[in-house]
Amino acid sequence: MNFSLSEEQGAIGELARQIFTDACRHERLAEIEADAAGDGIDHSLWNALAEAELLGVDIDEASGGTGLGFGSLCVLLEEAGRALAPIPLVPCLVGGAAAIGQFGTDAQKKSWLPGLVAGEILLSTAFQEMGRFDPTRPQTQARAEGKDWILDGEKVCVPCAPSAARILVPAALGDGKVGVFLVDPQAQGVELDEGVANNHERQFRMVLSGVAVSSADMLGDPETGAGIAQWLADRGQAALAALQLGVCQAALEKTAEYTTDRKQFGRAIGTFQAVTMRVADAFVDLECMKSTLWQAVWRLDEGLPAGAEAAAAKWWACRGGSRVAHAAMHLHGGIGADIEYPIHRHLLWAQQIGLTLGGAGEQLARIGALHANAGSNAQASVGS
Repeated sequence: MNFSLSEEQGAIGELARQIFTDACRHERLAEIEADAAGDGIDHSLWNALAEAELLGVDIDEASGGTGLGFGSLCVLLEEAGRALAPIPLVPCLVGGAAAIGQFGTDAQKKSWLPGLVAGEILLSTAFQEMGRFDPTRPQTQARAEGKDWILDGEKVCVPCAPSAARILVPAALGDGKVGVFLVDPQAQGVELDEGVANNHERQFRMVLSGVAVSSADMLGDPETGAGIAQWLADRGQAALAALQLGVCQAALEKTAEYTTDRKQFGRAIGTFQAVTMRVADAFVDLECMKSTLWQAVWRLDEGLPAGAEAAAAKWWACRGGSRVAHAAMHLHGGIGADIEYPIHRHLLWAQQIGLTLGGAGEQLARIGALHANAGSNAQASVGS
């Protein structure tokens, strides 16, 4: 397990930070949040990433990317989290592009990946349902009808749905099988209702009423769909943990700067023991977030089983991320609650990321189930 960044990953991080720093200033973020007529996405930033060839870091060269792997994508995500960048990197690059690149047909790859790398289209994912966060056990149903599949159900918290060329939708096929479909959000029978998440991201309730999807728009087949959904879930958890790491690193850095500059009783408040201990606890949380994240990323990049590791990284993103963000707000005092001051966004982002694809409790349940299944399989092997 090697936590050191490669030369290419270091270069990606430096370039991404430069782009995000220039684009994601406090005034620009406030402008996007206040634009009720917009879609909450900074399209000029998205185009800048495309021009810098950063949207294709985890897409193979045959499809227009650079093929540098999931670890390189997580470096990009960490920098995006640090800047609180209002762009759909996780649903588009992790949920959409990566799945098509790994499991798509040549026709599917040709249709969607070059345009995404060029910044011309967006993709999204509809993994979550009301009270359900596991895309391998969807309540949304799909039934075969001729050469098509007919989808019925409801998804929630779907990012950038109206702007997406296709949305990845897992649906139950019966007999424990799952299909993952590329659904056109403009198709007949699709209804989208807009909402706003904690971090001001536009998200949508997606109602599917008899939506016809061609067999050519299924990823894999009915026998492999559940595995594809789990592959997506593991990478989604790790990607969110990478985003959260960036959010919290920047929050702690801003807190260190503030508590160094802020004077009370003739000295910097950062010299008081209570403040020092709170910052130290946040630093420990941050290091745990970092180590669990990169263990999961390394295993995923190596093609090793990583379900428990991804869930552990997401657990730390939930619990550790919440503690770091709350500490940052608390140590900023009254100014931390002022929405004209940027630190509040880190708390909003930390809360939103922690809830996406299941909170801390869901991650512990996932880890417990994986260990229980491993123990049962081991006992069965001994018994045989």
